Amino acid sequence: MVGDLFRPPLHMEETVLEKFVASRLGKILLGVVIVAVVVGATGYHFRKELILFAIAKMSKSEVAENRPVIWESGPTESSLPADKRPPNIIFIVADDLGINDISTFGGGVAGGAVPTPNIDRLAATGAIFKQAYAGAGSCAPSRAMLMTGRYPTRTGFEFTPLPNGMAPIVAMFQNDLADEEGSPLPKVVLNKKKSADTLPFDDQGLPGSEITIAELLKGAGYHTVHIGKWHLGRGKEFGPNAQGFDESLLMASARYLPEDDPDVVNVRLPFDPIDQFLWASMQYAASFDEGPYFKPRGYLTDYWTDESVKVIHENRNRPFFLYLAHFAPHSPLQATREDYEAVGDLKPKRLRVYAAMVHALDRSIGKILDALDEEGLADNTIVVFTSDNGGAGYLGLPGLNAPYRGWKVTMFEGGLRVPLFVRWPEKIKPGTVIDTPVAHIDIMPTLAKAGGATIPSDDTIDGVDLLPALEDGVKVRGPNDPLFWESGDYKVVRQGDWKLQVSPRQNKKWLYNLANDPTEQVNLVDSEPAKLAQLEGLLSDHAAGARPPLYTWSIAAPVLVDKTKADKVEKGDEYVIWQN
Repeated sequence: MVGDLFRPPLHMEETVLEKFVASRLGKILLGVVIVAVVVGATGYHFRKELILFAIAKMSKSEVAENRPVIWESGPTESSLPADKRPPNIIFIVADDLGINDISTFGGGVAGGAVPTPNIDRLAATGAIFKQAYAGAGSCAPSRAMLMTGRYPTRTGFEFTPLPNGMAPIVAMFQNDLADEEGSPLPKVVLNKKKSADTLPFDDQGLPGSEITIAELLKGAGYHTVHIGKWHLGRGKEFGPNAQGFDESLLMASARYLPEDDPDVVNVRLPFDPIDQFLWASMQYAASFDEGPYFKPRGYLTDYWTDESVKVIHENRNRPFFLYLAHFAPHSPLQATREDYEAVGDLKPKRLRVYAAMVHALDRSIGKILDALDEEGLADNTIVVFTSDNGGAGYLGLPGLNAPYRGWKVTMFEGGLRVPLFVRWPEKIKPGTVIDTPVAHIDIMPTLAKAGGATIPSDDTIDGVDLLPALEDGVKVRGPNDPLFWESGDYKVVRQGDWKLQVSPRQNKKWLYNLANDPTEQVNLVDSEPAKLAQLEGLLSDHAAGARPPLYTWSIAAPVLVDKTKADKVEKGDEYVIWQN
């Protein structure tokens, strides 16, 4: 492979040449050389190898050896009697977890071969929401809605920030591969206006003027801690510490272990340009309170979990809010050898590694629940578990969102339906089941009310407080109360049992009655003109007076609805155009 021609042997990685390439001047000169070669190159694989080599050499930061995190200690004993103490709150968010990955719903990875007993235990001892929706079909906007309880039409945080250079590289790779395979799908389109107004990746964040759940709970006397993924910007306005967290252990890049760690099993996805970009550009790195990068200790999912257990211990005598934002099971696909062996001989290898990653995530939930039991905190601790969106089709793994159609970066049910479980033994009866549609915008007002925090009267919240439903079975969203989603001109509304998706870029509309057709098989656009007009009116009203996006979209790409990225594309396959 071309990249190997430029890659020195392992024992030469600290030569003068390598050090020069890592320097600022070396990176600039390398970039010039690569651009010159790429412009003149004709082969997809030739260009890809050169570009990935350039990314690998130009995008890395200094990462120190692991150092222990010293968490702030709370009081040695509680200042409040047990019946006066507000509940602790632990909010756990998985990344790209398919709803069919959870055995609570009768599924489980690999057709149920890999169950999730600890997540099932959380669900069984609290409330299960049967119709829970992500805030968006991609991660960052969902996370913004989880933090604020507000739609992008109010915050302007509509698109997932992409690392600088990622969009044009992914577009080039995808279009080259499509040409090579003769794909009938339209080409990926880059927004030519984007380059003129591109902000640095760290500055593409949730504005500091937005009020987050962490800020509200901190104001109500909680000690607030963030661990894991953030993806809402960094620095003094956008980072976790600026947005209400007293302490933050940040996922600074995107690796679970170093690629050459003896304990890791890696799988690359040659059919996915995003995966190729991640392998080339990402590192094994963490940051505490946005300080210098250092290596985590062990497998990332276990590291975040072990640190979370420490936080629970250190804060056992005061109210705390822990936001544990796991990266699992997002790509790149990396598992420990122990977990890889534990899940059995699954085929293909990428399914086995993915199953092992879900297995590690499930183990994490068990450790958190056990820690609460050991500290005597379980009864008065709220534990919330969800995923930021549905499972990703670009992994090449069918069935992650079954029985629903669609994937992450679509707004069919498979892209939006997520697990949502809430446990609070003092207030919520085990086995509580709620059928009312709810969404990520509802989490912030619910946790604020539970923690005794007051939302400022001038801060308009789009979500609703779910506590009446959790405690007393009261319906908190009526049949006429709509839910909205959007990414660029691809917009969706659900009102009652009716759901409409519109994509002007495709001149396409999809209308479904979810009561009769929960898996969105029969498009009723032509047969229900009155309902179509009504829901289009709701979308129009929702858009009226909306705040413009904080930054414009970078890329518009076709995403298959019923096939994975690994499947052969055929004429007539349904797709959506996703703007981000």
